[in-house]
Amino acid sequence: MIFSYRKLVVRLRFILLFMILTVILYQVMLVLSGWIQPVNKYRTPTGKSVKVFGQHNASGSDTGTMSDRLRLFYWYGE
Repeated sequence: MIFSYRKLVVRLRFILLFMILTVILYQVMLVLSGWIQPVNKYRTPTGKSVKVFGQHNASGSDTGTMSDRLRLFYWYGE
């Protein structure tokens, strides 16, 4: 079987160049995805802003009975 070293070198160079360009493209896409990613909207506000939504415990006494909660649910349509 006859091997052409010139073709082998060309193919290896092509594969190496393809792999290098693939890694570079992947790194560029990582940088762009980090740049495009939106800001965390659930972070604690800074400055004079106030976070409107607050977590509260459902086990508190101010929640009312289950029928009152269900009535409010249907009343507000949420």
